Amino acid sequence: MNHKAPLPANELHRLDSLHQLHLLDTPPDPEFEQLVELACLCLDTPMAVVSLLDEKRQWFRARRGLALQETPRDIAFCNWVVSGGTALTVTDATRDVRFAGNPLVTGEPGLRFYAGVPLYLEEGLVVGVLAVLDTRPRELSVNEQHQLELLAGQARALLRLSWKRQRLQQQGQLSASRLARYQAVIQGAAAGIVRIDGSGRIQEINDYALSMLGYQRHELLGQNVSRLMPAQWAEHHGQYLRHYIDGGEARVIGKGRKVAALHRNGHQVPVHLAVGESRPDEHNEPEFIGILTDLSEMQQAELREQQSALLLERQQRLLSVLHKGLTDYHALMSGNRLWAFLQEALRDLTGSEYSLIGEVLTAENAPALKVHAITDLSWSEESRQLMLKLQAGEILLTNPHSMLGQVFAGGKTVLSNRMNDDERRGGFPPGHPPLHNYLGVPIFNEGEVIGMFAIANGRADYSRELVAWLEPFTSTCALLINLYRQLNEREAVTEQLRQARDEAERASRAKTEFLSSMSHELRTPLNAIMGFAQLLQNNRRAPLAERQLRQVEQIYKSGNHLLKLINEVLDLARIEAGRIDMSFEPIDMADVVREVCDILSPVARQHHVQLLAQTARCGTVTADYTRLKQVLINLISNAIKYNRPQGQVHIGCHAEQQQLRISVRDTGPGIAADKLDQLFQPFNRLGAENGVIEGTGVGLALTKSIIEQMQGKIGVNSVPGQGCEFWFCLPLAGPAQPKPAAAVLPGGEAAATTLRRVLYVEDNPANQRLLCDFFEDLDGFELVCVHSAELAFEMACASPPDLILMDIHLPGMNGIDATRLLGRHPRTRAVPVVALSANAMPAQVRQANQAGFREYLTKPVDMTRLLTLLTELTGEHS
Repeated sequence: MNHKAPLPANELHRLDSLHQLHLLDTPPDPEFEQLVELACLCLDTPMAVVSLLDEKRQWFRARRGLALQETPRDIAFCNWVVSGGTALTVTDATRDVRFAGNPLVTGEPGLRFYAGVPLYLEEGLVVGVLAVLDTRPRELSVNEQHQLELLAGQARALLRLSWKRQRLQQQGQLSASRLARYQAVIQGAAAGIVRIDGSGRIQEINDYALSMLGYQRHELLGQNVSRLMPAQWAEHHGQYLRHYIDGGEARVIGKGRKVAALHRNGHQVPVHLAVGESRPDEHNEPEFIGILTDLSEMQQAELREQQSALLLERQQRLLSVLHKGLTDYHALMSGNRLWAFLQEALRDLTGSEYSLIGEVLTAENAPALKVHAITDLSWSEESRQLMLKLQAGEILLTNPHSMLGQVFAGGKTVLSNRMNDDERRGGFPPGHPPLHNYLGVPIFNEGEVIGMFAIANGRADYSRELVAWLEPFTSTCALLINLYRQLNEREAVTEQLRQARDEAERASRAKTEFLSSMSHELRTPLNAIMGFAQLLQNNRRAPLAERQLRQVEQIYKSGNHLLKLINEVLDLARIEAGRIDMSFEPIDMADVVREVCDILSPVARQHHVQLLAQTARCGTVTADYTRLKQVLINLISNAIKYNRPQGQVHIGCHAEQQQLRISVRDTGPGIAADKLDQLFQPFNRLGAENGVIEGTGVGLALTKSIIEQMQGKIGVNSVPGQGCEFWFCLPLAGPAQPKPAAAVLPGGEAAATTLRRVLYVEDNPANQRLLCDFFEDLDGFELVCVHSAELAFEMACASPPDLILMDIHLPGMNGIDATRLLGRHPRTRAVPVVALSANAMPAQVRQANQAGFREYLTKPVDMTRLLTLLTELTGEHS
């Protein structure tokens, strides 16, 4: 349906004003034609029009890129501008109810974008519109909107000029020569106007041009116009002009182009120059009229955009470092590459020749710096050995008065761009590489200096602004130093706990204290990381592009994931706090039971235990899907581990009032009645710690906490010698919505779609979620995510997929070994495997290709490339 714009209240007045122009159905006017051409050039659109709206039609006074001369009024976009009296921007006409059914949208020329500004002789009497159009959706920036308003002002000036031309013709008060000049030179026009004779002498110039170029009128009248040109054009102007008058080809006359005008004080002013020829009669020498549109604001806007692009590029590089440091810190730490990665990234980000990152320790009751990574500064064999010892941590730096010491011992930011003249600089040994500038920045955690980084020999001077820009990097280093310390401490505490396991109460208290401390120490710098990520997301001065916003959001999500990961490690703290993040939704219990049984079937077969699930009476519960599956996996895996050979595990469901009761019953040895009340205590394995079955004693405590936070309850029944029955109850939800029936073909049979199965092996939930979201929009593909190579190998052998996407760093077997194994197995050797990894070094890519990967994609993943590979490789396998 095509919506119609209401008539303006002053329609009759408006039409009278339009008809006074006498422009309808007149020949094309070069001035208007140049204006629409300029609009297309400035705003980068394929179409631009100056339209006049009559009683029943829209007539184009000037048009570019549009074949139509006129359209009915009721389908004209400008009808809405005239009706409202204000500018109108339609970013996508197909999504606008006013225009979605418009023939100009559904047919030729297929309009999608429209931006129009009203044109009028008198305020409130809109006679037409200056508009730019496009066949693709788009938006105008603030700068582009301003440019369109400026061009509309020029169009209004031309309309007024035309109106005055009519008045002059009607009155007959001026001669033809005077009228031709007056048409071009009118004071108050929104552009600079200069009239010259055939010799190039300035005959007239308007106030706008004088103001733009800084002259008084008497300084220019009678002077050659080349005075207003830069030297490279001025010296040839007379020759160009005479060549044209003698019949030569026009270079500027009749054509619009961007040039530079020369200001009185010597600087150049960017302008758009349009030159027209005026010849009153064949006996007179021709005159030329130039219209100069000041492009200074546009040029400044372009410069600001370039500067913004450079800033965004630097931010992109910084965000990439933070992203890799946060998401791949486990892999970097396990390979002892974390500090070298950060040190090299710091050097690259700041354009410096040298950099170092170190941790502050205490030696003999004084601060000392342990260097974790440093650029090689050696100049001799002796200095090379010293650098090796420094990099290995065998030497600590302790001098508090050096330029490094003032940072790690004094907590000061030390900046020097004139090292040769800086009194703080100590003496360098002979052969030491010269340093011409230096920046040292302390890394704080709750007011304490825990580390520092330093850079030297930057390509540009260092500044306080650079220090502020590096604050996210500084906070990341603080987080990773704390994590590095805490992981080392955790290893030591874990060893102590293993040695003192028989002292359960003391061990539990020590671990609780340690975990609580770790949680506090890690949350503090993590807060800064997530805070800076949010600042970058909401930066209005230099807003990020969409892709960069997604990366910032991923950093923020990775920070959240790290926080969740810390909570997983600190399982005891989570139990004591009683808080686990939940996302409640209606869940079909039968689906969860079947999925968990499928997952644990290999484990059951390994223990010679049979899984028997009765799901007919299962209903829909309100719960967190991931946590519910975690509960079932824990209970069923316990029932398998503590069962007897050839035993059974029975899983059943039935409703009790407003709750669903789920039970897991095994045929194992059972638990004595006097120990049942100890089952859900953390770290209490009821004496099983001395047996051969591995465990931590935390699983049932976590399970109880999860069930209770889902508004449920859990219990156990046991008969020694016959087995145990663990049960839990959860609130019932409404009945699950029936699945839509399959579409029926004319022949009467359901249409079958062959899905191409893709197996994604990734232990990072954020990365899994990314691919899940990506595949949700793809037709013909089914994505299955698994978190380990071992499970992926088992699933691929059981039912070979069409394609496998494999991460490299995985818990247990890594992606390289898994791909070699898949390549040797007869059922999977034909399945193409594509690597999705954050490792981007050439040696790592070569190793992956040698292992049998068909393609190697680095993170962040290029989704267009991934889609191409999906189509090529799954089709090849099929």
